[in-house]
Amino acid sequence: MKFVRRNAVWIANPLILAVFFLIWHYYIVIFDVSKFILPSPVAVFGGLWELLTDPGTFRHASITVYEALAGFAIASVTGILTGAVLGKVPWLERTLNTYIVAAQVVPKIALIPLFILWFGFGPESKIVIAAVLAFFPIFTNTLFGIKSVDLGHRDVMTSLNASRTQTFWTLEFPSSLPAILTGMEVGIVLATIGAVVGEYLGGNVGLGHLAVATLNAYEVDSLFAVIALLTFLGFVMYLAVIGARRVIVPWHESVMVEKRPPAA
Repeated sequence: MKFVRRNAVWIANPLILAVFFLIWHYYIVIFDVSKFILPSPVAVFGGLWELLTDPGTFRHASITVYEALAGFAIASVTGILTGAVLGKVPWLERTLNTYIVAAQVVPKIALIPLFILWFGFGPESKIVIAAVLAFFPIFTNTLFGIKSVDLGHRDVMTSLNASRTQTFWTLEFPSSLPAILTGMEVGIVLATIGAVVGEYLGGNVGLGHLAVATLNAYEVDSLFAVIALLTFLGFVMYLAVIGARRVIVPWHESVMVEKRPPAA
């Protein structure tokens, strides 16, 4: 029983996946679903194999990953800097708060045609889209982290005659890292979505463009294969940010709880 609890994730995940594919397969068989609406898992795996053995797939995938990571990097730098500045300068945050809220509620997807018009059909427009979508969760979590530092800890720094710069680098920024990393976990997902949607609406390379091409050719099994590949790449990038949390804030409760042995 202890072995099952310790390895529950490794046991449950393959079982859930197997059940999902069985339900998918028998749903198609029982209801005689057309392959142009929902291909069988076998057909999707065949399309995925063809996709992975095509030399052009690596080029499409590398461009999508580059656009997502570049946009994520820009969003991380600008989001952390902006959140830190506004967190340290309350009057500036109060002044800009209305504009920040207005910028957050704007439907970002509706701005994608404008970004394509301004920055062209190349990777630049997709990078901008990815950065805009990823910016706000990183910014808001940074701002929240800076403002949520324990007042007692601030008083200790004051009693030590620490300057504002020393207080920021030794207390506020390290304390806000868990919140910042939480924003980055959301940001990398949104950056990937932004890059793909940008390619979907205005691009001639990338996995988003490849998805449109397979759809226009009525190769639905290949379309599902592209979606599966996109899911895998997005998952890998998300796991990379999760891994960064374990390296950067190993002392935080969110990391420590994963290292605790399961309850008897």
